[in-house]
Amino acid sequence: MNRVVHFEIGADDPTRAADFYANVFGWEIKKWDGNMDYWLVMTGDEKDSGIDGAIMRRNFPKGSSTINTITVEDADQSKGKVLQAGGKQVTDFEIIPKVGKFAYFEDTEGNLFGIMQWKGYM
Repeated sequence: MNRVVHFEIGADDPTRAADFYANVFGWEIKKWDGNMDYWLVMTGDEKDSGIDGAIMRRNFPKGSSTINTITVEDADQSKGKVLQAGGKQVTDFEIIPKVGKFAYFEDTEGNLFGIMQWKGYM
């Protein structure tokens, strides 16, 4: 099977976006040493499931990107962090039976993402 191995988040202001994701989710983010605005994103330890990616200066129009869903321990606490960091809640949380608690949010750059608290919530 083919797997997703890397993500990129487009941003009008990559520094602002890096601050947002570091503050909300605790991701480790470092500017790449190359000749473009490209910030490497580490979302967890190698033993954790998931992938790492990058934040880059937006090259495509808003709305032309993939929506990533991020797992969290506490959905309500994460919502508070998103709002405090300048993000917006787009949908109300819903309980997805046998899956968990989920809602869509928008970051400081207008990108959509999901927050999922797995079924341990129920």
